Parts: sequence; structure tokens; C-alpha cells
Amino acid sequence: MKDIPVNERPYEKCFANGPDFLTDNELLSVILRTGTNGISASDLSNQILKGEGGQDSLLSIMHLSKEQLLKIKGIGKVKAVQILCIAELAKRIASVDAYSGLRFDKPSSIADYYMERLRHLEREKLIVMYLDTKCRMIQDKVLTMGTVNQSLISPREIFVEALKCNAVNLILIHNHPSGDCTPSKEDIQSTHKIKKAGEIIGINLLDHIIIGDRKYSSIMELKLLS
Repeated sequence: MKDIPVNERPYEKCFANGPDFLTDNELLSVILRTGTNGISASDLSNQILKGEGGQDSLLSIMHLSKEQLLKIKGIGKVKAVQILCIAELAKRIASVDAYSGLRFDKPSSIADYYMERLRHLEREKLIVMYLDTKCRMIQDKVLTMGTVNQSLISPREIFVEALKCNAVNLILIHNHPSGDCTPSKEDIQSTHKIKKAGEIIGINLLDHIIIGDRKYSSIMELKLLS
């Protein structure tokens, strides 16, 4: 950074003109603050933004795991944690923005709420939204993390948690790491199984939403729950 003219250094540019004047690399350099072992913060940022695919993209930050970050020369535990927290913060900001428009009878609003949290994952994750009699959310909870292409859905675990929090309605949300949100045969079968189990104990399954890459499918909208 010392070789860069003062007015071109990321901190000074940001202070003088605002963060929107910074490149992706410069933004990340500001957050990392310093380089290490002869590697500048700018060079570290370049390596992080390239990710494993070799093409510069901010989305690389969303896909890098702790183990992958630690393999990058110059990235230790502290900087790895910084990057992981940036990714998590971005997901949570997106969720907060979508929350104001969240409607439990509108699958698109639910998909918007969970999109950034789920679309970058390389494994399937199942989240259950537990709702009261007026369809207000009591809580949402991650119940399973699956393999690369299969989430392990346990009806027993879903309803044990529902009874604990006195939920009477629930919505399932899970992602397809492939980016294709088309419901699989297994998705449809497991949805019917959970719906029938819920009917026996008086808990309604309202929908099962599948998150792809910037798109979703709703088993309710597709009329696959009838």
C-alpha cells in the first residue's frame, strides 16, 4: 500500500468519496486492513475474489469455506473469520430487507427471505418455519444438513419441535445446490409423507418451498399438495 499514491489508497478514497467509489478489491482490502508475510492486502483480496474458479467475483466470498480460506497463502484464522463474517453479514442484511415483505401465504416472499441464506450452499439444508394459529412465525429452525444432493428429512424431528413450540402450521424450505429448483420425486414424496403425518396430530403443512439460484418452486403453487 505504501507504493500507492495517498489519494489512491482504499482508506483515503473511501474517506474522501465514499465506499461506492471503491472497487470490489479495494472494499475487501479495507476490511482485511493489512497483508501478511510480504503479501499486500490488495493481493490477498485478489486471491479471495478469484476463489476456486479463477474468475473475479464477489460471489466467491459466499462460497469459500473455512478450510478453503486457510489454504490461501497469507490467510490465517483471524482473516478467515473476517471473510466468513462478511459473507454471513451479507446474508443477514438480505434477510432483514426481505422480512418487511414476508407473507406466509405468498411463497415468493418466503423465497426472497431465505434466498441469500440458501442459494450459495453446496449442500442441502432444510429449514422449518413454525407458525401459530394466525400464521405468525414462532420460530424457524434448521433441522437437517444433507449431502450434496439430498436432504435427510425426518418427520419425527419436525413434529417433535412443532409440539415443543406449540406450532399449528409449518412451512418447509430447502435448497437445491445445483441451482435447479424443480421439485424432485423425493421432494414430492417426502412432502406428502409429512403432510399426512401432520394431519393425524393436527399440524398443517402449508407449503414446501425449494430454493434454487435466484429462483424457487412452491409445491403449493404447483398444486402438488392436493
